[in-house]
Amino acid sequence: MPDKHNKTMDSHPKFAVVGHPNKGKSSIVSSLAMDDTVQISDTPGTTTKKRSFPLSVDGKTVYELFDTPGFQRARQVLAWLEKHDVSAARRHEVVQQFIHEYKHDPKFNDEIELLEPIMEGAGIIYVVDASKPYGDEYEAEMEILRWTGEPSMALVNHIGDTDYSQEWKKALGHYFKMVRTYNPMEATPEQHIAILESMAQLKEEWIVPVKASIKLFEDYQKNMVERSADYIAKMVYGAITKVEKLSFDTPEPSSSQHERLERNYKNRLRKLEEATQKHLELVWNHSHFQKEQSLLPYEGIDLFSEQSASIFGLSQQEMIVMGATSGAAAGAAIDLLTVGHTLLLGGTIGALMGGVSAYFGFDKLSDIRVFGRRVGQRYLQMGPMKNRNFPYILLGRALYYTVVLAHRSHAKREVVKFSMDNSFKEAWLTDRFKKELEKFHKKFRSGKETESDDLTAYAYLIKDILRVLL
Repeated sequence: MPDKHNKTMDSHPKFAVVGHPNKGKSSIVSSLAMDDTVQISDTPGTTTKKRSFPLSVDGKTVYELFDTPGFQRARQVLAWLEKHDVSAARRHEVVQQFIHEYKHDPKFNDEIELLEPIMEGAGIIYVVDASKPYGDEYEAEMEILRWTGEPSMALVNHIGDTDYSQEWKKALGHYFKMVRTYNPMEATPEQHIAILESMAQLKEEWIVPVKASIKLFEDYQKNMVERSADYIAKMVYGAITKVEKLSFDTPEPSSSQHERLERNYKNRLRKLEEATQKHLELVWNHSHFQKEQSLLPYEGIDLFSEQSASIFGLSQQEMIVMGATSGAAAGAAIDLLTVGHTLLLGGTIGALMGGVSAYFGFDKLSDIRVFGRRVGQRYLQMGPMKNRNFPYILLGRALYYTVVLAHRSHAKREVVKFSMDNSFKEAWLTDRFKKELEKFHKKFRSGKETESDDLTAYAYLIKDILRVLL
């Protein structure tokens, strides 16, 4: 499990993300630390104190990032530094002296906050906005960073639509060992790793720990997929085997009691889906995830709506084919047991019955049955799930939700709006996966006790599907 705010200080790499105000520093920290608790705002000066954001996996810190305030009085600071006529080898001592003398002076609070982690050994990641023109006012900032003597790289961020990246790269090349482009809003895991690899080259002593960090990061990505598959598998299994009961004390249950039972049954399944979504959000470190509720999970495209079935589930034709295939297999078994005395009609009849059963069970979730013999001890029961299509609807929605979480940058703060169509189903619901999934769904529907190995194998199959989608 990730531990975002573990304060254990060891030999892990540390980086201070610095630059001019409002250039996307906090967004880059949020993206690289995979932490959506980083405060991000369009208002300059939102960050006034340095704050540590370590990315930790299973108690081990992969790397640590410092979100810092932007430079406010860079020219004044540089003028103070340049009054000290020292060799390049001693310039870092002058920076340390500046921090000591102005530590409690509010005038230089922002500069002190951003310089402190650097002088304590953090590498420098200087962030610029390439959608704005380069100006010589940035040179004072870059010169100050050069005075620290710490290894540094520059990240070219694109906040707006205009592009001045070429002039920025030419200027940055005079001050920084490496210049890389990184959009925190659209970054992929591959781009994330590429930035880490660049960090490793900043300092010889960092090569080994950063390479180890990359391996941990890659393992972490795999772990998130595996944990997502486990939660989704348990949800689908729980939905198929779910049983809802309603007691009644009259000779026969009323229609309103039937409706109440069905309403309770559906709400339990909705809550199961919602709980799983919360688990998935935590797996992908999106604890502050905001979603447009008009689509998922309740209003608009409800879990039990025709539109949800169309987008995520099997078509009626697919259901009939699957039912016929399953029925044919059962009929063929009868032919085999009777050594052909059925004139091989078992397979034909089985296919027909399976197809008919699938057709008429397309919309019906489960039978409602009456249990108990004496008045006062009788109850209605709905479940386990008999509908063959519903597991695919539930599974498809969970897979889609996982893909959205996995692809969403932690730097984004706007409410996500889901945009769904049939192309998503086509990407994963292949004949091979349908066939393999149905074997498990059929076993879950049977009512027989499910072995833990079956659920593990089902989760492994879902993990394979996620790999295709991600």
